[in-house]
Amino acid sequence: MGFLLKLYRFLRREGFVRLLIVVLFLILFGATGASYFEKDLSPLNALWWTLVTLTTVGYGDISPMTWGGRIIGIVLMFFGIGVLGLFTATIAGVFVEKKFKEEKGLIEVKAKGHFIICGWNHRAEEIVNELRSNPDATDKTIVLVADIPSKPIETEDFHFIQGEVTVENLRKANIKEGGTVIILLDDKLDVYARDAKAVLNTLTVESENPDVYTCVELVNSNNIDHCIRARADEIIVGEEYSGKLLCQAAVNHGITTVISEILSRKYGNDLYKITLPDSYEGMSFVEVLSLMKQESNCLIVAIQSLSGDVFQTNPSADYVVKKGDRAVVISDKRPKAF
Repeated sequence: MGFLLKLYRFLRREGFVRLLIVVLFLILFGATGASYFEKDLSPLNALWWTLVTLTTVGYGDISPMTWGGRIIGIVLMFFGIGVLGLFTATIAGVFVEKKFKEEKGLIEVKAKGHFIICGWNHRAEEIVNELRSNPDATDKTIVLVADIPSKPIETEDFHFIQGEVTVENLRKANIKEGGTVIILLDDKLDVYARDAKAVLNTLTVESENPDVYTCVELVNSNNIDHCIRARADEIIVGEEYSGKLLCQAAVNHGITTVISEILSRKYGNDLYKITLPDSYEGMSFVEVLSLMKQESNCLIVAIQSLSGDVFQTNPSADYVVKKGDRAVVISDKRPKAF
């Protein structure tokens, strides 16, 4: 009932109701007039002739023989051209308006468990491409909330909300049912203002949905504490990683090629986080390492405790695996058993 009421309101708003009334009147007028003047024409055939004439199809299987019927046909033909054109224009107008609103970020999103990207910079398109190439995220909706004039890219299941990261715009992006939020820096601002805006956006996101997983991009590592207080779940400091990678490249030539392959979903092996099965409980790390390499051809590089508080990279060989431990593995695809 609610759907029918919404449909009626939509049709009324777009002018369809008046158009349908006119069409029904013309059909009734034509069928009744044809039946009256054409004595040999049954009511069903009169209705068929009216519809064919009104839509200007003109099969020619039925033709009026009286002048009264011909006048009815002339009226239907003239009105048919106008009504058909108006109907087509109205339908086209609805789709054009919808497309325009999508391009300008004016339509609310109804997705669930989706990614929300707050802000748009030169790194954003690469992030979208990486998400689309990630098998764990390919089917998820991506919603962009950014103060830019129009939708920046066209890709499958990608939506745009125009404006700053405000409570109103986050609600349009359905933040209440969002899965992960990525907060990007505004490169138009100076360094200090970029981080300040990122922290403010984090506060806005967390105030609307504390359960959403928030990944925040920062410029200066000195602002990490502010971001933690804003309840960010994961913080990426761009210049810090750049410096470390440059140092590694200088000392261990070519190592960044390996790192790039692991981080990118587009080629080579990838990183996956999996929950170890209960059958591995009590086994040593080296046993689990060997077992997983043999069974799934993946390499464990880190162990995370069930609580998430302890994250050990390359644990010792005698580390005892506990129930609920998660493993970060390098593999060409997600292990099927996990």
